[in-house]
Amino acid sequence: MANAHIQKQSDSLAESVRERPAVPPRVDVYENREEFLVVADLPGVKSDALSINVENAELTLEATRSSTAAGALLVSEHRDLDFRRSFVLPQGIDRERIDAELKDGVLRLHLPKSDALRPRQIPVRAG
Repeated sequence: MANAHIQKQSDSLAESVRERPAVPPRVDVYENREEFLVVADLPGVKSDALSINVENAELTLEATRSSTAAGALLVSEHRDLDFRRSFVLPQGIDRERIDAELKDGVLRLHLPKSDALRPRQIPVRAG
């Protein structure tokens, strides 16, 4: 009987301790002459809750959206959640010049190409 009571308490504790869901943000990836541009939707994320890391050939975006409203919650359709997405970087990205900006819930991640990847016009000499 005591074991059943302990198990019931353990089950309710497990139900109350849940990890927040992690979802991949939606992204568009563009390429132009100078760079690759990753545009990611991160609604409700503040810049201090966003982490962008490059390790080896992998770029990882991680962000947390948390509710900060005060008062009694009456309806909840805007849940707290974590965003996570990883990309394999193409060869030739200038890692020192990677730049990110977050505005209105949209992340613009600039991945500049190194000189070796940029198209180049070869001049032809008359001979």
